[in-house]
Amino acid sequence: MSTYEERRLEKIKRNQELLNELGIEQKRNVASKPKAPPSKKRKLNPSFTPQATRSSARIATAPKPSYNEDERAPLTALTSTRKTKNKPTTSPPSLPKQEDETPPPDLATQISSWTTWTPTADEPTRDSSGTFHFDSHPLFQPNKSPQEILQLGAFGGTYYRPVYSKTLRTTISEDYLSDLPASWLETLDPPTQLLQEVYDPEVNKYKAKCGQSIEEWEAAGWINYDVDARGWFQWYVRFFRGRRCEDDERQVGRWNRCCGLRGRWRRSLLKSYLKKGVRNVADEGDEDVEEVSPVLHQTCLHWAWELRQEELDKVWEEGLD
Repeated sequence: MSTYEERRLEKIKRNQELLNELGIEQKRNVASKPKAPPSKKRKLNPSFTPQATRSSARIATAPKPSYNEDERAPLTALTSTRKTKNKPTTSPPSLPKQEDETPPPDLATQISSWTTWTPTADEPTRDSSGTFHFDSHPLFQPNKSPQEILQLGAFGGTYYRPVYSKTLRTTISEDYLSDLPASWLETLDPPTQLLQEVYDPEVNKYKAKCGQSIEEWEAAGWINYDVDARGWFQWYVRFFRGRRCEDDERQVGRWNRCCGLRGRWRRSLLKSYLKKGVRNVADEGDEDVEEVSPVLHQTCLHWAWELRQEELDKVWEEGLD
C-alpha cells in the first residue's frame, strides 16, 4: 500500500473517531427516487349518467364479408377514418368527377377477338345420366347445355340485353347473334328470354330471382374482357361450341367451386333436401312434393347443373360426406 493511501485511511479513521466522540451518526448518501406528481383526480358529477361506449369508426366503416355465389371480390386497401390534429373535419365542395368516355384505343381489336375465334375442340359427349364430358377438361361435368339453360328460363331474360361497360367505356349489344347458332335461336324467344331490360323472375324456370347483374360482376373484377365481356355463361357458350382460350382453367375452377362434386351450391341444395326430408326432385312433375329452395335450384341452373333423382337417391342412401 502506498504512503498516500496509508495517510488517507488514517485520516478517515481519525474523522470517524471524532464523529463518534461528538455523538454524530454519519448518514449514507442514498439517492432518493423522485416522487411522482400527485394524480389529478377528475371531479365526478353526481348527476352524470354513464352512456354506451362509442363504437370504433374504423370497424364501423370496414367492408363486410361477401357471400356471393362466386369468388370473393378483390381486396382493397382500407382508408383510415381517424381525424388528425389541425385537419378540417369537412372537405371543401368539389366539382363532380367527369368520367372519360373515350373507348380504349384497341377496342375494335378486342371486340373482333370475341367473334373471330375458331373452334379447336369437338363438342362434348353426353352420357345416359345427361352429364356432359369434355376431353380437354375431364373434371368439368355440367348436365345442362347453354341452349337448354336459356330454353328453360334463366337470368330473368336479361342476359344478352345491351349493357354499358365502365371498363371498356362502350355499350355491348347484339353479341348473341354471333354467340348462339341459328339452330339455338329458333328454339328461343329473344325479346323474352335474352333481351329484357328489367330482370323478370317469371321467365326463370324456378320463378326465383338470384345472382348478380353483369355490372356487379364487372365491379367485382370477375370479367376478363380480353376473352368474354359478359362473364361465365358467355364463356360456357363458347367453350361448349369448341373454343379454347387462356381463361378456361379459371372458369372451370369457378364452376367446380359452385356446382362441382363438392361445390358449395350443389351441396347446399342437397342439404336442403335432407333437412326437409324430401326424397323426390321437385322438377319431376310430382305436385305433392314440397318445394325445396327455388333460389338454389335457379342458381345451379345458371351454372349449368340441375339435381337429378339418381343423385338425390344416392345421397339419401349413403349420406353427404
